[in-house]
Amino acid sequence: MRHCSVQVRGLLTREELDRYNALIEVGSYLEDQTRYDLAYNIQKEIDILILPAIERLKDKGRARDRATAEYLESLRDGDEDEDEEDDKEPSA
Repeated sequence: MRHCSVQVRGLLTREELDRYNALIEVGSYLEDQTRYDLAYNIQKEIDILILPAIERLKDKGRARDRATAEYLESLRDGDEDEDEEDDKEPSA
């Protein structure tokens, strides 16, 4: 059986994780019995089960990318403010 990544597994809900573990156990048993035809169906169920967690992981990545872009924009704005202050000549 193919396991999903640790990151995806960490985003599974308790119910999803319990079902995932049960399906992995059944699939491993079927593979031990060389019933690959049945194990294939179990693997398809696992692939469907983890789709919501994969989407949650993608959402976290998108949020991180937005936060990074905002941070870089704030740095750029801060640099422009400093340049404007440097250009001002002191009035005497």
